[in-house]
Amino acid sequence: MKRTVAQIRAVAVEVGVLVDAIWRRSLQVRVVVSTLALSAAVVLVLGLVLQTQIAGRILQGKEVDALGQAEAGAAVLERELAGVDPDGEGAQGELNKALDRLTNASLSDDAGSPSAGEFRAVLTTGPREPGRGVDGSGADEVSAGTVADVPADLRGHVAGGSLARRYVTISAQGVEIPTLIIGQPVRTAGRDLEFYLLFPLDAEQRTLSLVQSTLIVGGLVLLLLLAGIASLVTRQVVRPVRQAAEIAERFADGHLDERMPVHGNDEVARLAESYNEMAGSIQAQIRQLEEFGALQRRFTSDVSHELRTPLTTVRMAADVLHASKDQLLPALRRSSELLVTELDRFEALLADLLEISRLDAGVADLTADRVDMHGVVNRAVEAVRGFAEESGTPLRLQLPVGVYAEVDPRRVERILRNLVANAVDHGEGRPVDITLAGDEHAVAVVVRDHGVGLRPGEAALVFNRFWRAEESRARRSGGSGLGLSISIEDARLHGGWLQAWGEPGRGSAFRLTLPRAVGEPLTTSPLPLVPDDRAASEGSAPEPAPASSTSDAAAGSVPTPVHGLAAVRAAAAMQTQDDR
Repeated sequence: MKRTVAQIRAVAVEVGVLVDAIWRRSLQVRVVVSTLALSAAVVLVLGLVLQTQIAGRILQGKEVDALGQAEAGAAVLERELAGVDPDGEGAQGELNKALDRLTNASLSDDAGSPSAGEFRAVLTTGPREPGRGVDGSGADEVSAGTVADVPADLRGHVAGGSLARRYVTISAQGVEIPTLIIGQPVRTAGRDLEFYLLFPLDAEQRTLSLVQSTLIVGGLVLLLLLAGIASLVTRQVVRPVRQAAEIAERFADGHLDERMPVHGNDEVARLAESYNEMAGSIQAQIRQLEEFGALQRRFTSDVSHELRTPLTTVRMAADVLHASKDQLLPALRRSSELLVTELDRFEALLADLLEISRLDAGVADLTADRVDMHGVVNRAVEAVRGFAEESGTPLRLQLPVGVYAEVDPRRVERILRNLVANAVDHGEGRPVDITLAGDEHAVAVVVRDHGVGLRPGEAALVFNRFWRAEESRARRSGGSGLGLSISIEDARLHGGWLQAWGEPGRGSAFRLTLPRAVGEPLTTSPLPLVPDDRAASEGSAPEPAPASSTSDAAAGSVPTPVHGLAAVRAAAAMQTQDDR
């Protein structure tokens, strides 16, 4: 039993969810249902009013005819019983004969006599006065007809000399029949008699049932017609709205030539014209931005390529000077060392500019291989270990073996070199922790320093090009300012996340999360972004891995590739690069 109830509840919940979804998604359904509900209420009220009015009129007419027929019957009985003593012998026979003469035919024979239809007549003397009965007891009551069907209170009014009427229900052979009873006194040679006419209302009841069924059928047909009319009318309004929504979705997906058809001069036509004007303006601005972006990328690429030849010549001359620095004066020796150092930095900046231009143009290739992330992370750490030793920064590694993933080793090593170099540069000589972990769907590397940290809001800015937290702070690593910008583009190229966290005085943490297989979507990360020691110091549990892109965006990451208009710009940039 409990299982059946649970299944019924589950089905009810599913139906409720489905109905709620349909109600929320369809304007036409809401309008039609609302129209039906209001129309049903109006039809119900109107039907009740009509049924009440019709029933009242039928009963009113029946009552008027019944009263007229009762008066005519009373006149007939008074003529027939004018010389009859109700208390005398033979009264029973006289009453029976009088009722036999009181028929519909005899009443209808009188000119102007109303006819209320079928009826039954009852004539009774009522309880006799003491001493006037046959045996002198006064207990006998002479009656003709079924006097038992007449209510006692109605008999009391008639016995008092009043005309009375009453609606009652009489059971005949197990069938309940509504009946109208008209009672009035009839004068005789002796005392007054009680005269009653019983009019069955079964014909009127059938008439009312027919009216009621007609109203119900008519109401249902009317509701169906109203539903169809509302559906047609709503469809005329909803169809242009749906078309506008579909065109807007295609426009957002990159089909910038999509426009709404304009028919007539009504409100929908004005909406279509306004939308087309807006779409044309947006398309023009996007194309203008694409042209500016293409010019900017071409300029950066051309300048970078043009600088390579003189840079090579200057490099050769600087290398000659640096090789013979021992033969130079101390001041010139220092100048040659500075020249070589700045040339190294200039070459790195030029290489970063070329790489960022390729990423912006969308022509960067991902050469993915299934590799052990232990070796990739270890090679990246070894590349900056000399710089860490110069600054006195210990590197603490937690790199398990056997964490495989499909990645581009060159790009992942570049990301990790940038992260570790930044951690050493801002760690103020404190240890830097590099942690590797993996689960069924993703691998993650967290680089944590214990240096100056990040102020609120800076976690989302560290990936901007040439952004610096403190303008007065010098880079000991001699970076170009594009390292993190290139790193987040490399992470996006893998379909991964690159996120930042930091607090002043507590250091900062950067987490790189990559899918195990190329193209597999990410939902969680094997490692928390907020360090365990920070969460423990606040008396709370470590931050769980993000379950959605909202949390990742708040932490300064770009978890998903671009869509919509951004995808259009990227596609146009790729086309421009191919044309060039």
